[in-house]
Amino acid sequence: MPHFTVVPVKDRALSGYDSLEGINSVDHGDGGPPDNQDTVSSDGHGNHKEDSPFLNSPDEKNKNDFYDRNLALFEEELDIRPKVSSLLSRLVSYTNITQGAKEHEEEESAGASQRKTPKTPNMGTLMGVYLPCLQNIFGVILFLRLTWIVGVAGIMQSLLIVIMCCTCTMLTAISMSAIATNGVVPAGGAYFMISRSLGPEFGGAVGLCFYLGTTFASAMYILGAIEIFLQYLLPQAAIFHAADHHGTDSAMLNNMRVYGTICLGIMAVVVFVGVKYVNKLASLFLACVIISIVSIYAGAIKSISHPPEFPICMLGNRTLVRDRFDVCAKTVTIGNTTAPSQLWDLFCLPGNLSSAQCDDYFLQNNVTEIQGIPGLASGIFRDNLWADYMHKGEILEKGGLASVDSHSTMENFGMYVSADIATSFMLLVGIFFPSATGIMAGSNRSGDLRDAQKSIPIGTILAITTTTLVYLSSVILFGACVEGVVLRDKFGDAVRNNLVVGTLSWPSPWVIVIGSFFSTVGAGLQTLTGAPRLLQAIAKDNIIPFLRVFGHGKINGEPTWALLLTGLIAELGILIASLDMVAPILSMFFLMCYLFVNLACAVQTLLRTPNWRPRFRYYHWTLSFLGMSMCLALMFISSWYYAIVAMGIAGMIYKYIEYQGAEKEWGDGIRGLSLSAARYALLRLEVGPPHTKNWRPQLLVLSKLDEDLHIKYPRLLTFASQLKAGKGLTIVGSAIQGNFLESYGELQAAEQTIKNMMDIERVKGFCQVVVATKVREGIIHLIQSSGLGGMKHNTVMMGWPYGWRQSEDPRAWKTFINTVRCTTAAHLALMVPKNVSFYPSNHERFTDGSIDVWWIVHDGGMLMLLPFLLKQHKVWRKCRMRIFTVAQMDDNSIQMKKDLATFLYQLRIEAEVEVVEMHDSDISAYTYERTLMMEQRSQMLRQMRLSSAERKREAQLVKDRHLLVRMGSLYSDEEEDTLDSPLPDNIQRTWTKEKCEAERSIRNNAPENFRELMSLKPDQSNVRRMHTAVKLNEVIVNRSHDARLVLLNMPGPPRDTDGDENYMEFLEVLTEGLERVLLVRGGGREVITIYS
Repeated sequence: MPHFTVVPVKDRALSGYDSLEGINSVDHGDGGPPDNQDTVSSDGHGNHKEDSPFLNSPDEKNKNDFYDRNLALFEEELDIRPKVSSLLSRLVSYTNITQGAKEHEEEESAGASQRKTPKTPNMGTLMGVYLPCLQNIFGVILFLRLTWIVGVAGIMQSLLIVIMCCTCTMLTAISMSAIATNGVVPAGGAYFMISRSLGPEFGGAVGLCFYLGTTFASAMYILGAIEIFLQYLLPQAAIFHAADHHGTDSAMLNNMRVYGTICLGIMAVVVFVGVKYVNKLASLFLACVIISIVSIYAGAIKSISHPPEFPICMLGNRTLVRDRFDVCAKTVTIGNTTAPSQLWDLFCLPGNLSSAQCDDYFLQNNVTEIQGIPGLASGIFRDNLWADYMHKGEILEKGGLASVDSHSTMENFGMYVSADIATSFMLLVGIFFPSATGIMAGSNRSGDLRDAQKSIPIGTILAITTTTLVYLSSVILFGACVEGVVLRDKFGDAVRNNLVVGTLSWPSPWVIVIGSFFSTVGAGLQTLTGAPRLLQAIAKDNIIPFLRVFGHGKINGEPTWALLLTGLIAELGILIASLDMVAPILSMFFLMCYLFVNLACAVQTLLRTPNWRPRFRYYHWTLSFLGMSMCLALMFISSWYYAIVAMGIAGMIYKYIEYQGAEKEWGDGIRGLSLSAARYALLRLEVGPPHTKNWRPQLLVLSKLDEDLHIKYPRLLTFASQLKAGKGLTIVGSAIQGNFLESYGELQAAEQTIKNMMDIERVKGFCQVVVATKVREGIIHLIQSSGLGGMKHNTVMMGWPYGWRQSEDPRAWKTFINTVRCTTAAHLALMVPKNVSFYPSNHERFTDGSIDVWWIVHDGGMLMLLPFLLKQHKVWRKCRMRIFTVAQMDDNSIQMKKDLATFLYQLRIEAEVEVVEMHDSDISAYTYERTLMMEQRSQMLRQMRLSSAERKREAQLVKDRHLLVRMGSLYSDEEEDTLDSPLPDNIQRTWTKEKCEAERSIRNNAPENFRELMSLKPDQSNVRRMHTAVKLNEVIVNRSHDARLVLLNMPGPPRDTDGDENYMEFLEVLTEGLERVLLVRGGGREVITIYS
């Protein structure tokens, strides 16, 4: 253990230090602080902090701690980063009291006005872990079924069953010890460990499976208690009776259902009234278990010299039901007369010995009596070594006895002891495994332990070792002491309805009968107490919404609603009414829980996460994987159909939690596994561009935010989600103008807003917001740095700058064009949805219409691929695809159409093909005038420095003239909005002499400047571009005016930045009159191929 020496630092030159640091003493005298000074503490910079635990108050200025002065370098951070001494003091005062039965007991015993102060956990390994685990592991199967398992499976296979089940639980306990000692484990047991290790999805699924297993365990214990009550304690209490031997099983099942329901109701009332009664009786129930086990060993030792007298009556080699007759003989001697016995009367019709009509098998075989408990020294061990599996209804026979096979009537079948169910090795595994469960009892009490990280591993492993030795020795003792037909007699019919294990016990069989009855009742109460609290813990984690109501209960926290649901589910198990059918069900749920405990330990070990530092060192991932494999094997060995059902239930719960979106971050191993897998996949991705066959649109969606940091055009995200049939990457990015140091909170708010909108629009992807001094620079940063490794975007999607004509600030459309240039320089594809507010939502469906592709220039096949991806979405699925291409005068349009159809066939894309011929024509007057208006407007805004009001007046004159020339042509919605908006009547200004002279000069020169603008002649290159835009627009509007969506090649921006505004005008003219347009610009590489 390391040694620490604390050496105080001497306060040298105190006054000089104070003067250096600027600490001045102020004496306010008796009058207290002055009026203008606050009474809160200050950090020395005028930043007052109320009740700061780290800085000294003014009252203690003469008692300053030298540590504060020694930490002056960190004094500005002490409010968010506490001193080590403060942290340690908080950790020492932390209490880890379980929120379980202990508080409820204290709450009930305390008065309504006062609550007991929780005591410090003080339970050690013996009382806190070892004995509770023993009580939970030893149960009804040991007393009611272990002898039967030994008789049916034989000693060798019984040992194998015990070793398999106990090895599985031992490996699980090792994994559980590693998890439980990796930090503080609050109360919650397996659910807490799995959910915090594997995440809310696995935790919820396995937690509910563990809950169902615990609930069915309560049903199993109740059925065991009722079986002991009706078979061995008070058989006269049976309500239903069988008319013949055929109805015996059904009558017994009905009795079990009635009494089981009554017992469940009584236990539920006891648990509801108060847990303290259950806790007080726990020691009594544990004592019953220990006394019963000790009596078995005492009886086995005593049988060496004085075996108990339990004779068995055999007819031939068949075992008879002993309680039907008094003497094991065919005749009895009464005086000097030989008379038929009761056994004779049961097999023969009334009459004398000579003329009676008897069962053939009865007449031809002798009646013998053998010892049921030969004793430890009898050598019966060799006879019980091997298995003797039976079919349902098969009579128990003893090998080695003489027997003559003969026909036996069905009326006498009830006289023989027979198998009630068909047996197999797999069935016996499922029935025995509940005897190995209960290893979580120590971890469930972790809140009550003095040192949980030490007690849980030691106590649990010792308890499993003890129970394993008890089971192994019991198998050997039962096989060495008890006759084989008695062992195979499940209900003790051959030994006068005595409990088989009770026949071996000393001093009396009643010790086992009474002890096993109380132990099963106690175990049922314990499980009925723990299951509702487990369900309450799951409900309070709020990962399964429909279970939220079960998180509530009584005022003291008792889970009333959870107890009600637990009782209803346990009633389903009781209605099954068969212990042998209920045991495999709960085996499935427990095995699945243990499987995931091993998986959690293995995942954490293999990932080597920094937080994985268990104090328990004796674990290895190979042991965890072996335990996980054994759990899975035992599930399918015991009952493959139950295993499938249990896994199906867990899978549905997992998918439900995943679908609902469990917003819990518990630092679980699955997240770490995902990180490792993502790292591995990213490193394996090719550094260079992917092959054409693997190309898919990896989108960077540039979204604009309004003043409230809300997405301005959410339909942009909707359209992006509809394109995700390509299963590619989606990054939603945005840029905020400002200083990063000052705008970090704004950045976080923007990211959260975008994430919420992505959830609403069901966009699966990532969000990235950057802060830059200019929005344009922020967008460039996003284009350059978004993505990681091979998972980088190859396509940029951004909105159209609406209202760019009316904007006084040219930065909006200049940012747009600059983004186009950047994507081109980065060899990225570009998509610009225009009029995106008219795009359909994810809830709309197009039942008809078309997606029209105008393929003017080849840019890698983006125009072909995008409609195909859109048609995979339910919104666009019923739209047909049409592809238009433009033919010039010197092109062969017929051959072009054939070639295009062949190309689409090879691409496996179904579409209609049309070739549009564009004839050479003269430039129209409208085109000339439109170009002129464009250049005049650009020249005016570029050269003249007008005030805001004058610029609007001059621009309006140009638009008015443009309106006359257009003569009713289509306007875009942005122009109409601007024309309809009234101009401001007056503009508030602050006049100075210089401003007044400048305004007068502008007004005097305005007519002259306007005349110069009117005399401009348009540039011929602009006229040609405008001519192309007008002609293409006419053709597109003519053919695709009713299309649901039009995809169009986006022209590149001019190399000269002086023509940027003209470029915007060309795009406006090209897309006028179209409702939904998607401008597409390829990234300069092929994205679609005809090859497989």
